[in-house]
Amino acid sequence: MKFKKSWREKLEESKGLPKVEEIGAKMSKRWGAGTGTVVIPAPKEVDEIMKKVPKGKVITINEIRSALARRHSATIGCPITTGIFAHIAAQAAEEAAQEGRRRITPYWRTLKTGGVLNEKYPGGIARQRRRLQSEGHKVVKKGKRYVVQDYERALFKRV
Repeated sequence: MKFKKSWREKLEESKGLPKVEEIGAKMSKRWGAGTGTVVIPAPKEVDEIMKKVPKGKVITINEIRSALARRHSATIGCPITTGIFAHIAAQAAEEAAQEGRRRITPYWRTLKTGGVLNEKYPGGIARQRRRLQSEGHKVVKKGKRYVVQDYERALFKRV
């Protein structure tokens, strides 16, 4: 019988990551990345950056990608795996919270590009919105999306 891994087990799996690779033609065309290198981070690295964001501050996936690229001397951080690993970190944090742990990764402070809330986080937009508002952020609707108003002013830059 095969058991399903917990989110925390998925967070701990590195599978040979991080690794830095050359940006190929297909990748360059898809992301407009040009040439250079891309770092594919380990899930724990993404979680580690997310954990550093203090109350009242936010970070975007793009800032996490930039921090990872600097850390590994790469041109860019992989947008796909960074987003997936942020989702895993959020689910792992919620799993820990449901077991009664108080100190969890504050995943609700990690936004998508442009300050957009992430509908895939535990509890969806509603929970992320409530948590951000409780920390003093103003969340507004822009079209079909919810964003943190003036999120740039609240960006956490020490990663």
